[in-house]
Amino acid sequence: MPPVAWIIVPTPLPSGPIRIGITGEGVVAASSDVPPGSSGEDLLRPEQDSRAALVVERFGEYFAGRRRDLELPIDWRSTTGPQRVVLQTLQRTVGFGETITYGELATRSGVFEDGPGQHALAARAVGSIMGSCPLFPLVPCHRVVAADGIGGFGGGALGMEVKRWLLTLEGVLAPTLDWNGPG
Repeated sequence: MPPVAWIIVPTPLPSGPIRIGITGEGVVAASSDVPPGSSGEDLLRPEQDSRAALVVERFGEYFAGRRRDLELPIDWRSTTGPQRVVLQTLQRTVGFGETITYGELATRSGVFEDGPGQHALAARAVGSIMGSCPLFPLVPCHRVVAADGIGGFGGGALGMEVKRWLLTLEGVLAPTLDWNGPG
């Protein structure tokens, strides 16, 4: 198993930077949970590693609105079974500026039983898979919404701010004014 090297990518997201794990095969992990002290010597430096430079460049372009797809190789080993199938289906079939409901993704993935009462269970299972996605935002879990609204997102209220931010960046949600009243 190839070793994992880590980088910290700055972002304009409400949650701050993203910690990304890279192997020789591609990105293996990405999370907005950046442990304190993660700027130490154990991190890859973009100026010293071409893989890290490419990741930082692509994320920067995406967050600046100049790139619609990160087009980075993914090392899927941090996922297994139905989780992998659902995440790969999402990553492959739901593009920039598009959304899909939890239930539609469950059906599209083909990993859940079809029958009376199964659709709601499958949609909930997909919601759990989205909440545990180890490859955010390479696998665009923010594009999966509820049938009756935006749905949820890992990380509570801050996670929902991130989801809204990303959906606004991609043109799914209209930008809103950030009105805090007179200075």
